Amino acid sequence: MSTPRTFEIRTYGCQMNVHDSERLAGVMMADGLVPVAPGDEADVVLLNTCTIRENADNKLYAALGQLKAQKESRPGMQIAVGGCMAQKDRENIVKRAGWVDVVFGTHNLGSAASLLRRSVEEGSLVEILDAPDPEAHLDMVPALNAVREVPWAGWVTIQTGCNNSCAFCIVPSVRGDEVSRPFDDLVTEATMLAKQGVTEITLLGQNVNSYGRDITKRRPLFADLLRAVAAVEGIERVRYTSPHPRDLRPETIAAMAETREVCPQLHLPLQSGSNEVLVAMRRGYTAERYLERLADARAAMPGLAVTTDLIVGFPGETEAQFEETLQVVAAAEFDSAYTFIFSPRPGTRAADMKSEFIAPEVIKERFARLDAVIDRSALLRNQARVGLEEEVLVEGPSRRDESRVSGRTRQGKLIHFAPPAEGLRAGALATVKVDYGAQFHLLGTYVATLRPPRHKIRLPLLSS
Repeated sequence: MSTPRTFEIRTYGCQMNVHDSERLAGVMMADGLVPVAPGDEADVVLLNTCTIRENADNKLYAALGQLKAQKESRPGMQIAVGGCMAQKDRENIVKRAGWVDVVFGTHNLGSAASLLRRSVEEGSLVEILDAPDPEAHLDMVPALNAVREVPWAGWVTIQTGCNNSCAFCIVPSVRGDEVSRPFDDLVTEATMLAKQGVTEITLLGQNVNSYGRDITKRRPLFADLLRAVAAVEGIERVRYTSPHPRDLRPETIAAMAETREVCPQLHLPLQSGSNEVLVAMRRGYTAERYLERLADARAAMPGLAVTTDLIVGFPGETEAQFEETLQVVAAAEFDSAYTFIFSPRPGTRAADMKSEFIAPEVIKERFARLDAVIDRSALLRNQARVGLEEEVLVEGPSRRDESRVSGRTRQGKLIHFAPPAEGLRAGALATVKVDYGAQFHLLGTYVATLRPPRHKIRLPLLSS
């Protein structure tokens, strides 16, 4: 009997890419390949790429350069590049890195295995679809076949593409227009996941608030979807990412507040606190409107944790406009934020604003000031949890202290605590009292186990 071929997937980018890689692993295993641990030699290496920022390009070609030497010493090795950068660069990837065997895009990852088989006889292959195949239901490899990172949590992609035209964003050109998956298919997928022992589902989309708008032509269905997925037997936590502030509707806030399974966590990208910059970004809302919707959400859910995205150094941003961002960020009191330095992406409006690019030293100084404001609110928000008892989904041993285990609260906050003498298994639910709030995590004391893991995979016991 011949030894099965092995594969490794390297993922760059957002949660959508992480889930795509899980599905891609399912495709490879269905084709008879066996996964190997990162760092081990693999017969097939697949790079699932991102193209949101310029350094993503640099990372890809640096990785391909390293793989070239490996392939030269192992002639049977194959290299495939997929995802957003593949969708954007297409044949250019093979032109720059002629040792790449297969290039596939964002709409046809289910074809990766067959393309790799064909390339053995035909040489380098590039197959990019400009839109999802409607007959393939968005090329959604069923979540049941995906190889998830952890057995108790699953991603569910509810839509692909984006209809917004943000000046800095390349996503619409690589992911295409918004296409929503059928409502019943999503509920069925959640039910399948629950039967496998998944208890936490995260709904994914470039703008989840607008889910279903292309189906009904009247109103988004996202609030209805939240309630329906939460009602699936066995599902205890529902999260989602990412919404657009312009489309955060009252019915979505109501669904979150009225449905216990929907976690009190909201990622709401602000990008800038200056109305003039928001107009230049083509974001479709004002800072005042953003704060109003944030206030509505917090009024409905007093314990809501809110995170955001912010861009520093958008072309033309003045010092006064940046100060406005600092003021809005301070008023919003975010639990945390992802802060990014503006990165011009070819094909976007902002990339053509070269005469207004901000000097790197100015951006660096502003970035530090913004982080200081965010760090302060993050610390205060975590300190406000001290004394509360939290429901925690246990994830595994702490990376820094082997005597503790780590988990996530319903707000999505990381908490470390000592397990009981009898131990805990990853995937269990526990009650933990918060003793200390740091900037990026909480420390607590174990109170009780609410239930053991529901997934069928038996993971090691976590004990003190």
